[in-house]
Amino acid sequence: MTEPRAAVNLAHKLSLFDELWAQKKIADLNDYEVKLAKLKGEFVWHTHEDTDELFLVISGRLTIQLRDGDVVLEPGELFVVPRGVEHCPVAEEETAILLLEPAGVLNTADAGGPLTRAAEPLD
Repeated sequence: MTEPRAAVNLAHKLSLFDELWAQKKIADLNDYEVKLAKLKGEFVWHTHEDTDELFLVISGRLTIQLRDGDVVLEPGELFVVPRGVEHCPVAEEETAILLLEPAGVLNTADAGGPLTRAAEPLD
């Protein structure tokens, strides 16, 4: 991805796609990817053994289910799922999020399945 020459407008980037559970890369930060996604429904339980995962809610409401209790995020709130912690994101309504994690991390990590995909660049 080329270096941006201007600010990245999150609302504009979110307007460029409608697909749910598809991570769209909008920037690189050292060895990390900054990604956007739109979510609705329940994802899959999974674990990232080697990395933490940052979720920042832009709009909507996100519940991150953990085996020892849920974390509910409203717009403007973030939560970092520590490496090795099994989790399952759930969005009752369409929710837009920003993710920050190392480049190349698959969305379903160890779980695999039909929702597995790498982040796609969003220019």
